[in-house]
Amino acid sequence: MQGQLKLKPPAIRQAGELQFCSTIATPPVEYYTSNHVPTGTDVELGSAIARELGLKAVWLNTGFTDIIPALQAGHCDLIMSDLYIKPTRLKVVNFIPYMWASESVVVKKGNPSHLTGMNMSLCGHRVAANFSTTAVEDAQSQSKTCTKAGKKAITITQFKTPIQALQQLALGRATAFATTTENGAYYMAQRKGLFQFAGAAYGKILAGIAVNKNDPALEHAVTLAFRTLYKNHTYARIFERFGLTQEELAKPLPDRN
Repeated sequence: MQGQLKLKPPAIRQAGELQFCSTIATPPVEYYTSNHVPTGTDVELGSAIARELGLKAVWLNTGFTDIIPALQAGHCDLIMSDLYIKPTRLKVVNFIPYMWASESVVVKKGNPSHLTGMNMSLCGHRVAANFSTTAVEDAQSQSKTCTKAGKKAITITQFKTPIQALQQLALGRATAFATTTENGAYYMAQRKGLFQFAGAAYGKILAGIAVNKNDPALEHAVTLAFRTLYKNHTYARIFERFGLTQEELAKPLPDRN
């Protein structure tokens, strides 16, 4: 495929580059190495897509709350940031599905508060999470369910990065850390014996590469590149390297174009 697709501005804003907006703070999907080099499944897969198109991937670290507006404003060509495909988002951007994702509740080892997940066991407890994420929405919804049942609300504190939220759990300032299952698993592996999941993962959902609705040429090109990487097993090797084989698609979804 390399060299066969000629993408021009605004699809490619700068000659020879494919620019990705990403919140590079959620390992193992996207994060910085100790040398401040972006890595993770999203980064490796996005960079492979760019190479397949004969382009260089450029990663723009973007706050999660600003990530869709940044794409719409033309600050990047694509979003690749473990972005869940939701009806509200589908109204403003198109998606190329590339992985499954789910949510989980993380607690201290031994689960001293006996939590069982994103459910009534969280009523009256303090939950830490990242700003404007699905975990926050879930906790807010659960808190309303708690109060309707006559129980105490959940106190939700939001942070810019998952490591900040996890630190609140470690310090005892929060009872639980709500995050993606892959992010929780990464930190539990990094800090063995300190944390565990409370209950089973929930809310399995597709995540996708977001592209502007007015850019069908780019959407089609990226879809074809992704299919090539799936067929030649580059996709599987990337997910295996980062321990996320359980989040792989069984097969690429049909092209919308």
